[in-house]
Amino acid sequence: QVHLVESGGGLAQAGGSLRLSCAASNDVYAMGWFRQAPGKERELVVAIDYNGDNTYYAYSVKGRFTISRNNAIRTVYLQMNSLKPEDTAVYYCNRLPFPTRWGQGTQVTVSS
Repeated sequence: QVHLVESGGGLAQAGGSLRLSCAASNDVYAMGWFRQAPGKERELVVAIDYNGDNTYYAYSVKGRFTISRNNAIRTVYLQMNSLKPEDTAVYYCNRLPFPTRWGQGTQVTVSS
């Protein structure tokens, strides 16, 4: 079973930036970042395959967020630029297409 630890969240102003990290205990292949706001379902935001050749971006974050990974240290990153208040959520990482046990997530709060 893969253990996942997210970090890097915090408070940002609209238009600001944050960089999230996801550390995995075991080697994983396709990975994604998800987010869940209060009262809403968890949604897939971005995804990346093992080699980084293929990526997916939800329309709402395209052009603002960038996913990348460093397989040598089993870490996936999410660079978040031009943040908007609607980006406020708890962010989680997990493997695709079948997620394993969810980690604690990291809170991202964007103020106006």
